[in-house]
Amino acid sequence: MRRFLINQAKGLVDHSRRQHHHKSPSFLSPQPRPLASSPPALSRFFSSTSEMSASDSTSSLPVTLDSINPKVLKCEYAVRGEIVNIAQKLQEDLKTNKDAYPFDEIIYCNIGNPQSLGQLPIKFFREVLALCDHASLLDESETHGLFSTDSIDRAWRILDHIPGRATGAYSHSQGIKGLRDVIAAGIEARDGFPADPNDIFLTDGASPAVHMMMQLLLSSEKDGILSPIPQYPLYSASIALHGGSLVPYYLDEATGWGLEISDLKKQLEEARSKGISVRALVVINPGNPTGQVLAEENQRDIVNFCKQEGLVLLADEVYQENVYVPDKKFHSFKKVARSLGYGEKDISLVSFQSVSKGYYGECGKRGGYMEVTGFTSDVREQIYKMASVNLCSNISGQILASLVMSPPKPGDDSYDSYMAERDGILSSMAKRAKTLEDALNSLEGVTCNRAEGAMYLFPRINLPQKAIEAAEAEKTAPDAFYCKRLLNATGVVVVPGSGFGQVPGTWHFRCTILPQEDKIPAIVNRLTEFHKSFMDEFRN
Repeated sequence: MRRFLINQAKGLVDHSRRQHHHKSPSFLSPQPRPLASSPPALSRFFSSTSEMSASDSTSSLPVTLDSINPKVLKCEYAVRGEIVNIAQKLQEDLKTNKDAYPFDEIIYCNIGNPQSLGQLPIKFFREVLALCDHASLLDESETHGLFSTDSIDRAWRILDHIPGRATGAYSHSQGIKGLRDVIAAGIEARDGFPADPNDIFLTDGASPAVHMMMQLLLSSEKDGILSPIPQYPLYSASIALHGGSLVPYYLDEATGWGLEISDLKKQLEEARSKGISVRALVVINPGNPTGQVLAEENQRDIVNFCKQEGLVLLADEVYQENVYVPDKKFHSFKKVARSLGYGEKDISLVSFQSVSKGYYGECGKRGGYMEVTGFTSDVREQIYKMASVNLCSNISGQILASLVMSPPKPGDDSYDSYMAERDGILSSMAKRAKTLEDALNSLEGVTCNRAEGAMYLFPRINLPQKAIEAAEAEKTAPDAFYCKRLLNATGVVVVPGSGFGQVPGTWHFRCTILPQEDKIPAIVNRLTEFHKSFMDEFRN
């Protein structure tokens, strides 16, 4: 993965750094396990892959790896990559071969997917969705005994904005105007500065919005995007798919994953010296995979940097509700920019939000938006054209995005129950984060920064040299080697840090805090037992 990041940066990182990292290959043979030998069933997963590769090499079909778009080959997405594929096969095999494994279930800690791990949806949100999708219920007297009065009222108000009250019909390409009005009002209430509904583009989650902006900004490998390392691999993947160059800047693990302006300047100048036109800066706050929350002063420096250097600021703010420490608070980059006196003509800023994260975790509903400010009218027309090509985002996601930005208020029928659900989820996440943080820091050779926000921990593993050599022998990155061994021994799925990028010579993994509280002790026990066994096996 490190080679991949360097290739995307097109020589911006010194070639000598490459020797520390390896691409993660397809799994070709069973991985050794410290707590139990690899089950016979696992060999089928590996052999089937090699058999398929052999048959593919003699295929006469018109599409081959040599003939497809090379940008697709460059694209990687670790959080649903090789280790998850192995986990899914193990999960299937567990149904019929439970006795072959030292665990009875697969626990997915690889991706921010709360409801798949037992989190319940917010009742008010689901009531409104149900009533909007089955509007005839609003005319039934029984409905008032089954649904809260404010969910009924909200459903009526939403349906009044939808032509024909048809949630199965296309909407305006930017999203339903009445819902964009609600979202703009929510942004204004959050930030204390005006928001224009015409700046809102409703999308199927934040990911399509990111792709849209990359498509707008990148025309060739001579166009670059400053992106954090470690980073959420959506950014490296989308930059690769749209033919640009990733210009990495490193977050400082020693200062709690701080963002240093001096490093931004260094990477920007180096990129420009290579003939790369750097178009934008990506900032993820709260951080993914690192879990830090930026200080407002640091955000001011970032905004000023983008203003001075003429960069678009791409602000990934999908974890804005996920802050767990009392000394940190989320501030949107738009609020920070406006508080500095920068208006529409001063700085180009795109802010991303999603219904998949926060306390709501509605990943499968695919709702989100981007707020686009500081672009000329002719460029805005091109953004609208790209949105129009996709017709519109799904209506359920649009409705949820409006509910997230305008939840029940004091005095509403659902307010007390809504607050209890929201606060219960967030306080539980904070407890889980702290429990896992403490457990990781208790392991030999493992250090983990404070979990300030988002849904993840990104511990550093100081691997023994023998483990690194064993990984090299298998042609895999050392942290991927560790994560595969962890999966095969415990059923716990995490993502190696090499899938996100990391300082050369360091190794990490990303673990979500999302398994429910009653699962956390089992994860801690499994991880602790595995890590001790692993370190004993490979101790120098």
